[in-house]
Amino acid sequence: MTSTTNGDSGRSRRIALVTGGSRGIGRAIVERLAARGMRVVFTYARDKAAADAVAAACPGAVAVHADQSDLSCLDAMFAPVTGGLDVFVNNAAINPGAAIADITPEDFDRVMTVNAKVPLLAMARAATLMRDGGRIVNISTLNTVVPAPGHALYCASKAALEQFTAVAARELGPRGITVNTVSPGATDTDLLRAVNTPEALAQSAAFTALGRLGHPADIAAVVAFLTTPDAAWLTGQNIRATGGLLV
Repeated sequence: MTSTTNGDSGRSRRIALVTGGSRGIGRAIVERLAARGMRVVFTYARDKAAADAVAAACPGAVAVHADQSDLSCLDAMFAPVTGGLDVFVNNAAINPGAAIADITPEDFDRVMTVNAKVPLLAMARAATLMRDGGRIVNISTLNTVVPAPGHALYCASKAALEQFTAVAARELGPRGITVNTVSPGATDTDLLRAVNTPEALAQSAAFTALGRLGHPADIAAVVAFLTTPDAAWLTGQNIRATGGLLV
């Protein structure tokens, strides 16, 4: 395990753990939660330089290398979380993209491990550390209800995560812990641009009620709201943050 930190002050602050926090939506979530005064631990899989930049920009943030294709990442992920946990955000995911006819057993195992198995096991571990009244937010996708060709594994793995959310909400409710899903629509990230043509992106923006692609900060704002006292009566929900791409 390698980690970087920008100080260790403020141990009495609420503690959040965000997976996949070095870029895109994950980075925006880390920045938003840190701006709200939380001490944020976040994971990254490959780009240490990007993770270091996020940690440097967010006082008290800790970046941890944790590749979710390997179950041993769970120990690394939770190592810096001491003294209790208040917020857990399952964000890290992969979407290699392949037609069903081209999917290999290895593809299936890797995508399901990164996007579903590790998030489920991480949620279970987070719950053992979480203080009563904590918040769990799982990041899914609009594609579970608007499936796209070439993304069967991504859609299926995120659909599983949505079901984990619903069951966890029931199981953890007696402790006052809320568990919700946020499902972004077309959000302008490196991942979106890697699996879509410019023409497809323009079409998505045109179909969105607000007339544009989402920004990572748009999704981070919804996640941050779910961590506040104002969201205490929301649990087991799937909030589709799409800008009106699906109405």
